[in-house]
Amino acid sequence: MTQNLDLFPIGNCAASGLVDRAGRLVWACAPRVDGDPMFATLLSDDPTENPDTHGFWSVEVENQASVRQSYLRNTPILSTEITDADGAVVQVLDFCPRYRQFGRIYRPMAFIRMVRPLVGVARVRVRTRPMINWGERPADRTSGSNHIRFVGGATTLRLTTDAAVSHLLAERAFRLEEPFSMFLGPDEGFDADLAATCERMLKETTAYWRHWVRTLSIPLEWQEAVIRSAITLKLCAHEETGAIVAALTTSIPEHAGSGRNWDYRYCWLRDAYYVVQALNRLGAADILENYLGYLRNIVDCAAGGHIQPLYGVGMEPSLTERFAEHLPGYRGMGPVRIGNQAHEHLQHDVYGQIILSTVQAFFDERLLRPASVADFHQLEPVGERAFELHDEPDASLWEFRGRENIHTYSAVMCWAACDRLGNAAERLGLLERAAHWNDRAAKVRAAIEDRAWNAKLGRFAATFGGDELDASLLQLVDVRFVKPDDPRMAATIAAVEKGLRRGSYMLRYAIPDDFGEPKTAFNICTFWLIEAMHLSGRTEEARRLFKEMLERRTAAGLLSEDIAFDGAELWGNYPQTYSLVGLINCATMLSKPWTSVR
Repeated sequence: MTQNLDLFPIGNCAASGLVDRAGRLVWACAPRVDGDPMFATLLSDDPTENPDTHGFWSVEVENQASVRQSYLRNTPILSTEITDADGAVVQVLDFCPRYRQFGRIYRPMAFIRMVRPLVGVARVRVRTRPMINWGERPADRTSGSNHIRFVGGATTLRLTTDAAVSHLLAERAFRLEEPFSMFLGPDEGFDADLAATCERMLKETTAYWRHWVRTLSIPLEWQEAVIRSAITLKLCAHEETGAIVAALTTSIPEHAGSGRNWDYRYCWLRDAYYVVQALNRLGAADILENYLGYLRNIVDCAAGGHIQPLYGVGMEPSLTERFAEHLPGYRGMGPVRIGNQAHEHLQHDVYGQIILSTVQAFFDERLLRPASVADFHQLEPVGERAFELHDEPDASLWEFRGRENIHTYSAVMCWAACDRLGNAAERLGLLERAAHWNDRAAKVRAAIEDRAWNAKLGRFAATFGGDELDASLLQLVDVRFVKPDDPRMAATIAAVEKGLRRGSYMLRYAIPDDFGEPKTAFNICTFWLIEAMHLSGRTEEARRLFKEMLERRTAAGLLSEDIAFDGAELWGNYPQTYSLVGLINCATMLSKPWTSVR
């Protein structure tokens, strides 16, 4: 079975994992999303030829004939139904428990697998093979009458079950005459009836997610796609701190043999801004509020100085990049990276994204903790950094490793920082500060309009004084730097589309970088093009391209970071928050209004 990204995420905002089309848990890290992968078959070369390595957790049916998978409606709870050659059917329910208990959210670092006979009697085999130290070796095992302990890594795990433990230890096939459950979590005794407790957890987790979805303000069209994207964006939140990771995986290459293998299990302030922006459009204020707490801590630690483009989910500043030597990589395409060198980069757009993420709190009366005058003054040093750096070189939002320029996108985000601080000051009645920030914004705007506008080509350029094209120029409308009907923007959109579009899909940029020329399209950029089409009056064309992007989703209804130019295969880390943000934003923008059905 050739590896692909047709995977189903499960999680609870603390634990997360990916289940493949065979019903195997092939990716899950402990003790948190950026930890050591206990199940890492996703990053092995060929698990069918050497299934004993790299870690997985499977429930297999002898003489399997077919598999059918789907999420329980409006939840991240996965149902896998496996039918054998005689027609017997087994259901596996996979989920991570999440619900309100004792006045707080119960979300342990735990996975539940409930195995049920639906039709007839099949023979099943359970293989639970967690690894330690990034695939170096299997975890050591000890066992008791109803549990197996996996020892030796950063986290000791305990699998509690009401199946025969000897069957699991020996990986022995047995008749599935009665349902059984497995709870893999902290190394603690399970002092309750396992079957009844897992059933209760299933019921309460289902209710939690369906109630959360009911709070969303979704568009009339493409509801299922928007709901699945919103649930998955929430799974990418590390609720303990408020961080939002860019993806759940590391080192899925951007294209075959590219070496563009990055660890995305960290919180990019830019990506997180786009996530909260998209979820705000759906009315999901809970993730915004939690993320703002994370941001306030980051700003405190910076004390008016440098702010990194990304941090660990626990706000760790140092994410030193290294290789996992024992994992060959997705389809054998290494390297497998741990950490990300981008934490060392200068990326000046982050100052704007901090303020763009925060400014809603000065206006939104729904929030449990509306922003105050003190919060405004805490943000002002961030704005001063933005003003100071708006015309200084950086690595850009695309994180070039080998060159720096004064990037238009970064400068526009610095303008947005000053502009939005002016708006917040007016809201708070701080008229002197409003005048200060409006003056700062005007000066940055003047610099951009003078130095990013290429008069010879009649369009904005990606760098000051340059002629490069960059898909991020499509964002000038979204941040309100220019109006959609501005002829300068129309010329820029036309040039970006002509220069960067490959078939239906968009590149970030077309020039060679540290790893050569890009060979796949970047999904968020295609969604940016769809938005630009709609805003410039090409709505029917935008809807056709949006529907095509929906057809490229996995069976789980999700997208990764990149896609082949012919649309045949997804590449890059998965599920990618950028891509899901684009889906939500375009669906919200393009949908027919609810009034059309009233």
